[in-house]
Amino acid sequence: MKLAIGCDHGGYNLKERLKKYLQDKKIEVVDCGTNSTERVDYPDYAEKVGKMVAGGKVDRGILVCGTGIGMSIAANKVKGIRAAVCGDCYSAQKAREHNDANILCLGERVIGFGLAEQILDTYLNNEFLGSYHRARVEKIMNIEKEK
Repeated sequence: MKLAIGCDHGGYNLKERLKKYLQDKKIEVVDCGTNSTERVDYPDYAEKVGKMVAGGKVDRGILVCGTGIGMSIAANKVKGIRAAVCGDCYSAQKAREHNDANILCLGERVIGFGLAEQILDTYLNNEFLGSYHRARVEKIMNIEKEK
């Protein structure tokens, strides 16, 4: 598995922790920045990761900001992206199983490192169930085509 990871200044510390966590598990990680806690604009990093995922350069993405909300809003503007902000393992599981979420968004200021690792593991270890969920995801993706 190959993942793209990105953050803004509010998510830098968690991004660095998760990057190392993934690398220790022998998962290839493409770091899309930012590389410090200096103030930056989160949409720039959401777009970078979103385009890598949508373009098939990586399997999935992870975005981190203060709450995860801004990153999810911005990433979902990239065609083909289904970004889900998750603050618990159940939401991460359902984001994969029911919504085929291809980007996980996390909030450094709302979850701790340990919980973030658990959420990430849950997200990575679950797959899209297909079945009747497929029609719903197709309806979501059809909304993009109407633009």
